[in-house]
Amino acid sequence: MKVVTGVRRCGKSYLLFNLFKEHLLSEGAPAENIVEVAFDEYESKKLRDPEVFYPWVKERLAADGKHYVLLDEVQLLGDFEEVLIGLMRMPGVDVYVTGSNAKLLSKDVITEFRGRGDEVRVRPLSFSEFMGAYDGDVRRGFEEYSVYGGMPATVGMEAQAKASYLEGIFSEIYVNDIAERNNIRDAGELEALLNVLSSGIGSLTNPKKVSDTFKSKGSTLSPKTARAYIDQLIDAFVIEEAKRYDVKGRAYIGSPFKYYFCDLGLRNARMNFRQVEPSHAMENVIYNELVGRGFGVDVGIVNAFSKNAEGRSVRSSLEVDFVCNKGDRRFYIQSAYVISSQDKMDQELASLRRVGDSFEKIVVVRDPIVPRRDESGFLFVGVEDFLLDESFLS
Repeated sequence: MKVVTGVRRCGKSYLLFNLFKEHLLSEGAPAENIVEVAFDEYESKKLRDPEVFYPWVKERLAADGKHYVLLDEVQLLGDFEEVLIGLMRMPGVDVYVTGSNAKLLSKDVITEFRGRGDEVRVRPLSFSEFMGAYDGDVRRGFEEYSVYGGMPATVGMEAQAKASYLEGIFSEIYVNDIAERNNIRDAGELEALLNVLSSGIGSLTNPKKVSDTFKSKGSTLSPKTARAYIDQLIDAFVIEEAKRYDVKGRAYIGSPFKYYFCDLGLRNARMNFRQVEPSHAMENVIYNELVGRGFGVDVGIVNAFSKNAEGRSVRSSLEVDFVCNKGDRRFYIQSAYVISSQDKMDQELASLRRVGDSFEKIVVVRDPIVPRRDESGFLFVGVEDFLLDESFLS
């Protein structure tokens, strides 16, 4: 079974019902042998009952030949795990499903099928995909991408239409969907937590810090509830969690973590398009690009020692924005929006200089520059070139 996962409205349905279906037909599959159901549409509401759906689909799979079953938002189908297992046991039936919840699909179902299921992760448009449909120069395109993101439906919209669309789907789909799925009666706390995470993209935090933030504003949210809400947002693919990794100790440190939004447009819509900090936005864009290219991405920590005013040795932790791993390849990447002075340069490079291994170290800056290396061998590259040219990570 093929499980297509990703945040709602990122293009999973189009991939399955348009692109993939066209591929099947072009390969000679008879149209009548392709069964498709979108469980989030009103017309399919009755089919969400497994007692109705299973005999309905079996009737359509009775004819000879290979059949293809395409099911969209399958988590809305009752007892879907059992139904899918039943379909997979039928000879000559190839099953493809989409879902917008990692807990229901990529964790439980893939594990359930133990080697008989593959996950295909779909994300909002990358910057290069966005530029493929954008009518303008690269620099202006990056500015727009950093504000409105890469949700496919927004491509070609005017700015105000993009803002309205993103604000609408966030409140009407994501918040309501998560609240309904997790039996949250009052979504006020979830929305408040979303505001806290939206304000702090690229900042270290954890459920305890989130709880303390609520207390400082005269409200209450236990660390346990904050953790549960964060996990629900991760399961819905709205945010992703980057763990801290001790580069020299070669071990994960644990809490606090960093959280990045799967799409900056959604994050900015949550903030009513206020607080669009360009440095944090660029960092989020780079993170999404790295995970989209299949890298495992962590926040690197390197310990450093210096002398204080009394001459005593003091330990501090320096941060590498991203430690990226894929197979035997590793890259250390620093997102430096502006390097305006030598002091700023020294600050940005301090952690990279202490890594102590020979893997590639890249500093990504906002300004368009000719890619160059400094005397330490660090590669400096403009963000647009970095996002558009995959050879920098080859």
